[in-house]
Formats: sequence, structure tokens, C-alpha cells
Amino acid sequence: MTTLIAVLYIISFSLFIYGLMGLTGPRTAVRGNWIAAVGMAIAVIATLLLPGMGNWWLIALGIVLGTVVGVPAARRVKMTAMPQMVALFNGVGGGAVALIAWVEFRDTAGYAHEPLYVAIASLFAAIVGSISFWGSNIAFGKLQEILPGKPITVGRLQQPLNIVVLVAAVAFAVAIAAGATSEWLIIGVLVAAAGFGLMVVLPIGGADMPVVISLLNAMTGLSAAAMGLALNNTALIVAGMIVGASGSILTNLMAKAMNRSIPAIIAGGFGGSTGPSGGAGDGEERPVRSTSAADTAIQMAYASKVVVVPGYGMAVAQAQHAVREMADLLESKGIEVLYAIHPVAGRMPGHMNVLLAEADVPYESLKEMDEANSQFPQTDVALVIGANDVTNPAAQSDPSSPIYGMPILQVNASRSVIVLKRGMSSGFAGIENELFHDPKTSMLFGDAKASVAEIVEELKNL
Repeated sequence: MTTLIAVLYIISFSLFIYGLMGLTGPRTAVRGNWIAAVGMAIAVIATLLLPGMGNWWLIALGIVLGTVVGVPAARRVKMTAMPQMVALFNGVGGGAVALIAWVEFRDTAGYAHEPLYVAIASLFAAIVGSISFWGSNIAFGKLQEILPGKPITVGRLQQPLNIVVLVAAVAFAVAIAAGATSEWLIIGVLVAAAGFGLMVVLPIGGADMPVVISLLNAMTGLSAAAMGLALNNTALIVAGMIVGASGSILTNLMAKAMNRSIPAIIAGGFGGSTGPSGGAGDGEERPVRSTSAADTAIQMAYASKVVVVPGYGMAVAQAQHAVREMADLLESKGIEVLYAIHPVAGRMPGHMNVLLAEADVPYESLKEMDEANSQFPQTDVALVIGANDVTNPAAQSDPSSPIYGMPILQVNASRSVIVLKRGMSSGFAGIENELFHDPKTSMLFGDAKASVAEIVEELKNL
């Protein structure tokens, strides 16, 4: 039986890795997910075969409850709410690890007679898992707009309080590792870590939320790997390390894409305002040029190259299918259509890629930021659909801007720019977009899906 379990674990984490390889492109992503899911099912079976495994009714109840809640929630969630679901489900993983650490403490009488590495790994998992759970819940609340998207702080006391609760969690953990067995200590670890998770994420604004989701995901993976080490569970170690490593790499790449350091993000983000920001910095209103769907269609119909720049506004309006129809019409007229994707467009990593893949947009037409920026000088029309901060020229021209230095999609290098937005509201960073006032920019106000549908009808009539 021991040999069989070991073989099943090897098969399971091999499928994890093979499934992850499939996530490198939309054509193989679904297959990759199914392969990884099969690997997880095998890992669960192997775990249930471990000697001494009991409480079968509780295990069955947990599986049934998880399935009843998780499957319908995942099937019904809208693409606009996918970041919230990712944050919430990721937090559940961290919470599960924290609870397992608590159970392990109780089951071993405070890690008595256990090797020191088991106590250290389990306590590390408890701290990081609890931070991830509560931090992810705050991220969910901000993305769902249950909580304000702007930073919530206690001013100058924020960082000292963060340090106090983190030191408290570590102190309780050290006391346990040193031999203390009071259950109040492990509760103290979980509560103090929870406080740290809450107080770290609350001050982070909406502009940094995609990076926060990725960071918390990495933390959940690391806590799972640590718990796997404490439980001597190979599959949990490998799966946790894959999630932790990939999440850490993604977090670093996204932070670089925003020209922000991870410590700066954790110290307190910026943004979250969604109020009007059509005026100049001194309060003076600056004019913008409006356009119509008919004029937009004519302008694109006589173009040689059109670059679509999707953002969260496209996700909110669910306009991706209308955009694909518009692109097909333009391409039938011999016009080249490309899509410029910023690494942090939307509210989670890969948000725009997933939306466009849902509309069967050819993956070859999606251009990452560096490649897209080389295309803009040869672009006749850049069609910006709900993207805001990631197209703001202030990131390159205004040293006083909070996003100064952030790499952007340089749509202002195009011959003309058309921006589809409901109004003049700011993006996640809460600052005015200088692109709206560029003489080459025209604003097409309204719901993105309805606006694109009108453009499609006008194109059909040309």
C-alpha cells in the first residue's frame, strides 16, 4: 500500500506540472486545467488510502459541501467578477491550511514528541495561511465594491501597528516551537496573523489590486507547501511549491510592469477613486473632443491598421464578442486588426487574454506591451475600450504623477485615438488620464458593448 500511495503521488504531481504547461496558451489551457484536475483527484485518492485515515463521513460531507458550493459558483460567475472569485477561492485555500495547522497542533498536543522542523513548518503555514485568508477577503471586498477601493489607513500608525501584530504572531509561534502547549498560543498565532493580513491589504488601493491577488496566491501556495512538509505529504509539497513559485514570478513581473516594488505596494497602495476627473490639476476644465459611432466606423474603414486596446471597461460591458465581430468586418475589408495587451489591464493577471479567448480572438493577434508599442507608430486608429491608467501618458511625462515611470501602452503614438468610455471618470489609480485631452483623441461616450454594436452596424452599411 505504501508503494502504491507513493506511485499515485508521483503520477499526481507529474500531472500538475504537465497541466501547468498547458496554461501557456488559450488553445491548450482548458486541456491543461483538466489534466491538473485529474492529478488532484489522484492525489486525494492517494491521501484517503493513507493508513489510519478515518472520519469518512466528515470527509464525504466536506466533499459534498465543497462541490455544492464551488461548482455552481464557478459556473455562474461572470467574467467581470472572475478576479473576485479568484481572490475568494485563493483565500479559502489559505484558510484551509491555517485550520489544518491548528488541527495538527491539537492532534500532537502542541507538537510534543514531533521533530522541530514539523513545528516550524506547521507554524509557518498557520501564519502565512491566515494572512492569505484574511488578506484575500479584503481583496474580494474591494473588488466587489463592498469595501472602498481607495486605501484605508490609520495614518502614521499604520506601519507600527503592522509590525506589532506581525511580531506578536511570530512571538506566539516561537513560544510554541520552544515547547509551550497552551492552545491559546496557536489561537494567538492565527488571530495576530489575521490582523496582519487585514491591516496590510486595507491600505492598498485599487491600482495595485492585480499584484496583490497574485502575491496572496503565491503566499497560499507557500503555506500549503510548508504544511505538506509538516504532514510529510509529497503531493501537497509539490503542488504548493508550483503555486508559490509561479505566483512569485508573476507577482514580480506585474510589479515591474507597474514600475512599483513589492515592498512599496505592501507599504500602502494608491488609487481607488472613481469620481469625475475631467478637469486639469488647477481645477480648470479642459475640453475633450467627442465623436460618434458613424464617424468612428468611417475612420476605421479607411485605415490600414487598427489596434484595439481592451481594459476593464470592456469586461464590465461584456463587449468582447462585439469587438470580435467588428474586427472580422474590418479584416474582411483588408484592414489589419491587432490587440494590445498591458500586463495589468483589468483586475487580475491575464484578465484581457481570458476575455478575448472567450470570443475566439486568434491568439496571434494579441500583442504584449513591448511588441504593441512598436506597432503604434504605424497604426492609423487605436481603439481604446475602457483602458485608463495603462494608456495614461502622464506615466511618461509627469514626474509628479503617482504612476510616473509605469510602462504604458503608447497609444498616443498612433495617428488617431478613439476612446470608448461611459464618462470621464478616473481609473484605479484615481488620477486624470491625459490621453483624453490629446488633440488626436476622440471620445465615444456610452456603454462599450452598445457603442461597438453601433460601430458594427455602421461598418455593415459602408
